[in-house]
Amino acid sequence: MNIIIWCVIVGVVSASVAVASCIIVRRIILKGRKDEIIRQAEIEAEKIKNDKIFQAKEKFLQLKEEHEKRVNEKNNAIRDAENRIRQKENSLNQQNSELGRKNKEAEAIRENLKAQLEVVSKKSEECDRLRAEAISQIENIAGMSAAQAKEQLIQNLKDEARTQAQSYINDVMDEARLTASKEAKRIVINTIQRTATETAIENAVSVFHIDNDEVKGRIIGREGRNIRALEAATGVEIVVDDTPDAIIISGFDPVRREVARLSLHQLVVDGRIHPARIEEVVTKVSKQLEDEIMETGKRTCIDLGIHGLGPELVRMVGRMKYRSSYGQNLLKHSREVANIASIMAAELGLNPKLAKRAGLLHDIGKVSEEEPELPHAIVGMKLAEKYKEKPEICNAIGAHHEEVEMTTTIAPIVMVADAISGARPGARREVIESYIKRLHDMESIATSYAGVTKAYAIQAGRELRVIVGADQVSDSDVEKMSAQIARQIQDEMTYPGQVKITVIREIRSVAIAK
Repeated sequence: MNIIIWCVIVGVVSASVAVASCIIVRRIILKGRKDEIIRQAEIEAEKIKNDKIFQAKEKFLQLKEEHEKRVNEKNNAIRDAENRIRQKENSLNQQNSELGRKNKEAEAIRENLKAQLEVVSKKSEECDRLRAEAISQIENIAGMSAAQAKEQLIQNLKDEARTQAQSYINDVMDEARLTASKEAKRIVINTIQRTATETAIENAVSVFHIDNDEVKGRIIGREGRNIRALEAATGVEIVVDDTPDAIIISGFDPVRREVARLSLHQLVVDGRIHPARIEEVVTKVSKQLEDEIMETGKRTCIDLGIHGLGPELVRMVGRMKYRSSYGQNLLKHSREVANIASIMAAELGLNPKLAKRAGLLHDIGKVSEEEPELPHAIVGMKLAEKYKEKPEICNAIGAHHEEVEMTTTIAPIVMVADAISGARPGARREVIESYIKRLHDMESIATSYAGVTKAYAIQAGRELRVIVGADQVSDSDVEKMSAQIARQIQDEMTYPGQVKITVIREIRSVAIAK
């Protein structure tokens, strides 16, 4: 047992010795490796150090070389600048020398001129003395002073010039008297020949053509409702008779006839003809006609080469298309007057554009709705002044019927052009103008009453339809108004036959279902 224990102890001791030996040997080996690693690391570090030092030396040499190069460049630039400055200094020195030389020459010239001026002054004094002696001798010989002699000479020259001028004026006046009448006739004849326009006679009816007579029944409507609504909305008379494929639209106002004609066209094309639709179409056509009037005015100005006209004046020019003057279309008449005035102004050496503008606007007062009691020439002049037209044009408009005094050369030209245009054979008809004026006066009397919204003279002036507002005029007032209007027309107007006054009061109640 003890032997086993000892064997175990010996084994354990041997094992411990062996383990200790292994540890010692391992430490010795590791220490040797560590020293070797340290030695290799020191060698590698020395090598890296030497490389870095070599690189630093190369970098230093490179930077030094660049620095020296920049320094040399700056030194070269400084030397160049110094050379330029030195050259400028030399140039300035030369210029100073040249200026000094020129100053000396100028000083010498100044002294020379001074000496010459002294000589001239002495000679001038000598001349003045000699002139005074000569004048004194002449005065002694002539027996008058120099001022008296000068005054007498001027008076003689004035008398001679006055005599020659009077003779020249007399010759010119005699020649003008001989040639003025001939020259005026030549200008007027040439102007009329160069302005060849057709006669422009307006009438009081328009013809609306239809495809077949069946349309007439639809236009008339049940118990005449449609035709009455159309007449009430447009203020014209619709004549549906036996004339084949045609309906007559009668009315003195061309604008109303045109509205009625266009409305009939739209109603026939659309096919829906009843009172409500008629009123809607008439309202729409009236707005379209206003746009067409504006377009007509613009097109007229472009055709005549007139620019810068105010929009309201352009609209009035367009409205001339639907107005007449003694049966002559007002727009055609105004265009004709513009062309005639332009040609006459060119013949006389005046401004043709100004004359053309005044000729176009000379009857603008006839389409104005302001101040109807004034002559149309005065109304037109006020409108032209209102819309900033030139004073020459305003005077020509106001003076073309001698309502105001003529102050420009354009005014008589416009007056003559207006007379030429209206005096052509077939251009005007006095009867139509008086007829239209009578119808206008009838409507004006009716619209002057309170509560009247519309008034239409129809049946060639034999009937006056007056439409009043239901909220302003009662049923009992309607009879009184018709009697008052009839009495006023009877007292103030002259007319053939009799006039029927019809006052219409209508109540409408409109509600919208949503």
